[in-house]
Amino acid sequence: MTETTVYSGSGLVHIKNPHLDSMEEDILYHLDLGTKTHNLPAMFGDIKFVCVGGSPNRMRAFAQFMHKELGLAGDGEDLADICAGTDRYAMYRAGPVLSISHSMGIPSISIMLHELIKLLHHAKCRDVTIIRIGTSGGLGIEPGTVVITDTAVDSSFKPRFEQVVLEDVVVRSTELDKDLAKELLACSKEIPEFLTLIGHTMCTYDFYEGQGRLDGALCSFSSEKKLEYLKRAYNAGVRNIEMESTAFAALCGLCGLKAAVVCVALLDRLEGDQIRAPHEVLWEYQQRPQRLIAAFIRKQLGLRPPAGNTLFFTN
Repeated sequence: MTETTVYSGSGLVHIKNPHLDSMEEDILYHLDLGTKTHNLPAMFGDIKFVCVGGSPNRMRAFAQFMHKELGLAGDGEDLADICAGTDRYAMYRAGPVLSISHSMGIPSISIMLHELIKLLHHAKCRDVTIIRIGTSGGLGIEPGTVVITDTAVDSSFKPRFEQVVLEDVVVRSTELDKDLAKELLACSKEIPEFLTLIGHTMCTYDFYEGQGRLDGALCSFSSEKKLEYLKRAYNAGVRNIEMESTAFAALCGLCGLKAAVVCVALLDRLEGDQIRAPHEVLWEYQQRPQRLIAAFIRKQLGLRPPAGNTLFFTN
């Protein structure tokens, strides 16, 4: 069974589950939120941008960064974790920007996205843009390069997300918003200190063998076979490798969300498997997608880079 992405253009977040209509209450268990325990429209109704990433600390730092970039009141250092009642995910907001962690891999981001998308639906959010920001292994590109994903592909370099549902293999499109990718690339011209490009992102189910690494606890292939596979991936248009993009693209697309994936490459996988750059270099690399997304959000809101002005957002 194949499900394809359809953008309705209405701006609403679509829930493709008729069973939710008959539920008196929807408990978003892993976010520690619910339709009866929280006033979701009041809390989140004005959200326009959602940024997701693996690390709770990184997403907290991103929310603090956006707080300053948007010129909001206060220093942003005391932002509260909206999901503080659970240790699964962390969620922060800065004005119209929601920043949420998803941990590593498809199962973890899938759980978070199901509940996040329902949250946006219950909150009656409109015209939401969702962006995954993160790290990745590059392919034939310099470490520190930022890759904007045009197409998320699986380990066979095909634009699909396969999931077994009640014994059936469901195939979903991994189409991402092409216009959004072009807008993000245009914003990168404001930040010439590092290279930003558009390319395919390969999503795997594993960090070690699944990505052709030779340094895991298990390895069933030769270095020659690894290089042959990675070169085929490069020739197919793949420029980086991570573990979330196909599920992210499929879920967001089916629910009518404009979505993008923006990741920095920490190394070139054609040159090696282990990340050897010093901590301070890696820290600076990780800021690069955040800087690009901040420039994009400021542009969408008609704001200049922060220069001391304070801007307030209300529901």
